[in-house]
Amino acid sequence: MALLPILEFPDPRLRTKAATLEPAQLADPAFQRLVDDMFETMYEAPGIGLAASQVDVHQRFMVIDVSEEKNRPLVFVNPEILERAGEQVYQEGCLSVPNIFADVTRANEITVRALDRHGKSFEMHVDGLLAVCIQHEMDHLEGKLFVDYLSPLKREMVRKKLAKAKRQAAA
Repeated sequence: MALLPILEFPDPRLRTKAATLEPAQLADPAFQRLVDDMFETMYEAPGIGLAASQVDVHQRFMVIDVSEEKNRPLVFVNPEILERAGEQVYQEGCLSVPNIFADVTRANEITVRALDRHGKSFEMHVDGLLAVCIQHEMDHLEGKLFVDYLSPLKREMVRKKLAKAKRQAAA
């Protein structure tokens, strides 16, 4: 397994809409290795979710593990939200927007349908943190970031803060 580089805002590649995967692609050992590498990258970061778009692979899948023990890995290929209910405000962060957190309003409960890493279809009805995480990662697959929910002024402040942090790290 290998750690993958995570794209950071405002990298324009984060705005790429991900392509649907064909079930036959999931049988490719390279795909299975990529899934494993994404889990390793996510756990090392540390994070609770990582969309393929964040590692410059523009295919519709993501890995998630919101468990404290990091022992409940979930893979969602070609995910789609079938139902949304309620509303919650959650302070979100993102591996592509390091050290920035902001309140985002999302559905409190969702029903999602996807394929697992081996191409088996499943549906899940989830709420709370897992619902937030799925919605957040699905945004990545559409080329959207959590900072897009912020005002233009706050988004520009985030961009400047990240640019300053990069300059300081390079110095």
